[in-house]
Amino acid sequence: MSKDRSFSAVMARKQEIMKKSVGIDYEIFESGSISFDYERMMKETGYSLKEIEEIQKQTSVGNTPLYELRNITKLARKYAEPGKGARIFIKDEASNPSGSFKARRAATAVYHAQRLGYKGVIAATSGNYGAAVASQAAMRGLKCIIVQECYDSRGVGQPEIIEKARACEAYGAEVVQLSVGPELFYSFLLLLEDTGYFNASLYTPFGIAGVETLGYELSMQFREQEGRDPDVVVITNAGGGNLTGTARGLIKAGALDTEIVGASVSLAGLHMASDTQFNKKSFTTGHTGFGIPFATWPDRSDVPRSAARPLRYIDRYVTVNQGSVFYMTELLAQVEGLERGPAGNTALAAAFKVAQELDQDQIVVVQETEYTGAGKHILPQLTFAKENGIEILIGDPSQEIPGKNIILPKDPGHLCIEELDLEKTRKSYIRNCITNNNIDKATAEDLAFLIADTKSNEEFVRAALTELGIEVEMEAK
Repeated sequence: MSKDRSFSAVMARKQEIMKKSVGIDYEIFESGSISFDYERMMKETGYSLKEIEEIQKQTSVGNTPLYELRNITKLARKYAEPGKGARIFIKDEASNPSGSFKARRAATAVYHAQRLGYKGVIAATSGNYGAAVASQAAMRGLKCIIVQECYDSRGVGQPEIIEKARACEAYGAEVVQLSVGPELFYSFLLLLEDTGYFNASLYTPFGIAGVETLGYELSMQFREQEGRDPDVVVITNAGGGNLTGTARGLIKAGALDTEIVGASVSLAGLHMASDTQFNKKSFTTGHTGFGIPFATWPDRSDVPRSAARPLRYIDRYVTVNQGSVFYMTELLAQVEGLERGPAGNTALAAAFKVAQELDQDQIVVVQETEYTGAGKHILPQLTFAKENGIEILIGDPSQEIPGKNIILPKDPGHLCIEELDLEKTRKSYIRNCITNNNIDKATAEDLAFLIADTKSNEEFVRAALTELGIEVEMEAK
């Protein structure tokens, strides 16, 4: 007897579908309240860091070069106070087979799918991860389906997303393109159920563990080249996996004093699920439309418990405007001779300002680059913006209004960053934990979990719970 394929029926059995398609029983980590055993879930990959390095090496993933941006550093110092202007480095993840750091996530997930005997893999992504999964699947002889949220109701798709579809198809994947809306997850679940393929989700332990090699490798390279770890690592943040995996790798390397700075493009005022606003933005990833919702509720992802939990590791969170990232993309190409981005250059735009706060003997590293070209290039992006009624200006980027204009800085001195209130973000996360788990009393285990998951302390979490009217049974264990 065929199963009910209605939206409500498919969503009702999503846990069953996920368990079968990932090979993980998430219930064994649950406590029946807010908390769950995160580290145990991460160990569920069954692979050590060394084993993951070997897995990635099989398909030429990782061991990417580290460049010092001497010219950009020199430029940043022109706008810094005397003695300020840290050295800026960049980790060139564009040299991975599919052109981004996401090859690390895909390599681990696709290897695991092959090891378990799955015939194919499926991923829901409109970004670089699709190309990474398709590339790795081709290398390992597996079928691949990529599900994209691509079009608005007029059938108009963004140049960058269209480029990602082209890349996926070039690697032999089947691409399913959908319009913006709730049908993405529904269609994704149906495909998993119909094909029996592995869910190569961005948010499984396999994907996040794959990025740990980046953080570890980064630390080892700096110790060999500079004799120490970097002072600050700036990471483009969207769903949180990039930041989580890199930070965990740095911790495993023993780089405990390195500050982790998340950076997102500010799309304040735009709604990612809005059909009319879908094409009003010029970035498909690395923006606050993903960065804030996923930070304040990681488990909104396509697996029951997300392994990407950025608040566990982040020390500072800043935003930059769209125009500044496009500007830095041109600057990187014309001043350093590296054509990369644009999404990866979100971190570079932030690092340019962060470096000006630090002493000249300190080190800031931009954690990753990505490939550019075709629809990912800034020119088609800006052209598409103009076609959608967005005004392109040169001036003060702090005056940019997402969805109305894109303001390119009139000179490097006008590049700016805006601090996000991490305390407010952590409180939002705690509130979402209470609301989504329907909790009226927190246990000692819940308290300990929230302290760890927000990188805070007992006093902060207790105060946040009290504000919400939640009683805590006892002290954190």
